[in-house]
Amino acid sequence: MNIFRLTGDLSHLAAIIILLLKIWKTRSCAGISGKSQLLFALVFTTRYLDLFTSFISLYNTSMKLIYVACSYATVYLIYMKFKATYDGNHDTFRVEFLVVPVGGLSFLVNHDFSPLEILWTFSIYLESVAILPQLFMISKTGEAETITTHYLFFLGLYRALYLINWIWRYYFEGFFDLIAVVAGVVQTILYCDFFYLYVTKVLKGKKLSLPA
Repeated sequence: MNIFRLTGDLSHLAAIIILLLKIWKTRSCAGISGKSQLLFALVFTTRYLDLFTSFISLYNTSMKLIYVACSYATVYLIYMKFKATYDGNHDTFRVEFLVVPVGGLSFLVNHDFSPLEILWTFSIYLESVAILPQLFMISKTGEAETITTHYLFFLGLYRALYLINWIWRYYFEGFFDLIAVVAGVVQTILYCDFFYLYVTKVLKGKKLSLPA
């Protein structure tokens, strides 16, 4: 554990809490991609199956349980409790174009050809592109609510901090996971355009929009 890993985890948690509070307080999931949230729920489910097989620390177990529980709570709010406010007409990204190739890649490129390892690898690959339906939805609608942009910012910050964490671990611990690093770089690149718009528009009180 180092400061970059810790702040990365806290940024990730902040993003999830921001999204849940946004939906609950406004009683609406307008502007939120249910498809992205389903993908994130799938990411956490396949990544944290080791909860049933190993114990690392109370912190590690607690964070995993929180991520899984919050992801399913978000999906429930979008598709069940506040379904009437869900904008499915704009949430049209074809997620099978992500899940199928990622599934195939996880079988071909992994650390060990075992069920848990393949599912872990699948989760790493899928997380790197899971935000695409949300970004596509923002591009399609032309703009995003400020609270939604805050969610995306902290989600992107989490991934950027994890990249620094991996650099730190490589230099001070000799640890290097090529699969996680490459997937993390891809995910961070997807946020680059958003980060620029966040700084130049949202932080100046303007609405954010992505180019179509």
